[in-house]
Amino acid sequence: MRDAFGAEFDVPQGYLNTPSIGIPPGVAADAVAAGVDRWRRGADTPDDFDEAVALSRQGYADLIGVPIGRVAVGTAVSQLLAPVAAGLPDGAKVLVAEGEFTSTTFPFAAQAHRGVTVTEVHLAELPAALPGHDVAAVSVVQSADGARVDLDALREARERSGVPVVLDVTQAAGWTPLRLDWADWVVAAGYKWLLSPRGAAWMAVHPRALERVIPVNAGWYAGEEPMQTVYGMPLRLAKGSRRLDLAPVWLAHLGAAAALPYLASLDLAAVHSHCAALADTLLTRLGLPARGSAIVALDADADGLAAAGVTASTRAGKARLGFHLYNTVDDVERVLDALRPRRTRPCR
Repeated sequence: MRDAFGAEFDVPQGYLNTPSIGIPPGVAADAVAAGVDRWRRGADTPDDFDEAVALSRQGYADLIGVPIGRVAVGTAVSQLLAPVAAGLPDGAKVLVAEGEFTSTTFPFAAQAHRGVTVTEVHLAELPAALPGHDVAAVSVVQSADGARVDLDALREARERSGVPVVLDVTQAAGWTPLRLDWADWVVAAGYKWLLSPRGAAWMAVHPRALERVIPVNAGWYAGEEPMQTVYGMPLRLAKGSRRLDLAPVWLAHLGAAAALPYLASLDLAAVHSHCAALADTLLTRLGLPARGSAIVALDADADGLAAAGVTASTRAGKARLGFHLYNTVDDVERVLDALRPRRTRPCR
């Protein structure tokens, strides 16, 4: 058990796989366990989960710096982006980063039958490449190697060109401060850095972008009063971003209702400093340049690291490691011990 930033985490030593699965604070895990116990006894009704969904929605809004009224709930990034992709005009041109996580790109690529095209550019070139496109979609922090998009440059390019922007903050929200009220769509899955169960995801929609989407997943929960839209026609959706709501995965939101408000209550500048400092300590101890990201990709064997008690993952042919608020310098030392005497290079 580790104490970190005012919470307890049952995280094993050497666990550096948060970019794949985050370890919940004890209160979040306990909330899910209590929900499972009530489920097995038939002790809940659908209305009993409304508070948890509202708390997770507010927590996400606070973490990315937007009003709660902009936030829709769903289950996965690709599911939430499907209405955005469906709303593109025929023949639309989509700009993405090379090697982008496919949950961010495939919803747009799947519109090829309508003449929609997807163009990949190097991450550093993406802001300058906005003009001439109908939308740009990019992760704030890249899943494969922790590279970060230049948000200031992207915002300026969006303002100059008028090209709407999709931001995926799945690998950024929870460990770095974000103020993204300027972006058109901001989406995230909760089971990584947001320390929630898989099955909870959120998307903030700027008011100017709401009419650009087609609610292809519309169901009863997308109504203004969900319990009043469970039967019969006509179509009657909520006026704001809630028209994109998918019926929530209840147990997932029980955990998210504890985890997201906890993260949003923290000094995220301090969390960012903690996480990036651990990652940069690892890099500099290996004779490599610091990068200021919580995610590190190394020319190393993840299976070999596992044999030394380090839990990581293999992505794009590299060993990917992530340092969250519950990690310590002991985890850095464990990686260094596993790598000696060889030297590694970071993923470029």
